[in-house]
Amino acid sequence: MRPRLPPLNSLRLFEASARLLSFKNAAEELLLTPSAVSHGIQSLEDWLGAPLFLRTTKGLVLSEAGNTYIPIVRQALDLLASGSAKIVNKHSLGQLSISAAPTFGARWLLPRLHKFRELHPDIHIIIDTSHERAELSDTGVDLAIRMGRGNWQGVVADKLVAEEMVPVCAPSVYDRVCGLADIEQAPLIHVTTASEDWAVWASETGRAAPDAAKGLRFDTIHMAFQAACQGLGVAIGRKPLVNAELASGSLVEVWETVFSNTSYWLVGAESRADDPRIVAFRSWILQEVAVPA
Repeated sequence: MRPRLPPLNSLRLFEASARLLSFKNAAEELLLTPSAVSHGIQSLEDWLGAPLFLRTTKGLVLSEAGNTYIPIVRQALDLLASGSAKIVNKHSLGQLSISAAPTFGARWLLPRLHKFRELHPDIHIIIDTSHERAELSDTGVDLAIRMGRGNWQGVVADKLVAEEMVPVCAPSVYDRVCGLADIEQAPLIHVTTASEDWAVWASETGRAAPDAAKGLRFDTIHMAFQAACQGLGVAIGRKPLVNAELASGSLVEVWETVFSNTSYWLVGAESRADDPRIVAFRSWILQEVAVPA
């Protein structure tokens, strides 16, 4: 009879949580939510019939069962990783799955991707641009391109492009808004899914934050740019994503440009940094960002 196996994905969650003694830090390392990690650990504990952690006032502590189980789990994961690497190195490189922020994927990555395919025709790229933060795993995505500050634990993070925030609008709108001291008087376009939008720009320029409930609101940066091009208001342009519209003149800069505290980063698991597909893509994209636009 085939032996019963625990929920395999929960083993990765357990290993990270045991190493970091924090569900929150494990979630950041694995690009998941703390709730997802907590539920995964609970699923594994239910399967084993024993608690793996003690939740104390000072944080997580491995239980007696957890201390017994962790070396077994680490040995099993290391064996799987090394065995998989041998197969990857021996046979064709195969697929490389990349999770990218939607607008960055469409506006920056896609126009350049043909260069990578010319260099590595044996690596078949899969791009995932869903809003959900994808998990870095052997069964999920291989690499992710994410906005942030690069302070994630347990991952290799390479800075790609710094973001500049600049209000932009169509030329037909410019004369109506360029002289406004109070941006509340301008028709503003907001991006509901952006962590840094008008409030951050206003803070950096010493202005009062506008009311996010006023004006047009969209869930993607791309839609906000399109609305601005149609003369519907002023949006926060994000260089380099808005560079094409600025170069063509379909959008113009209105007020001050400020540097965002976040950048786009290429993120991958430390345990898979030597994967030849990942090495190839990382080398290529870092060369791309080094080339002046």
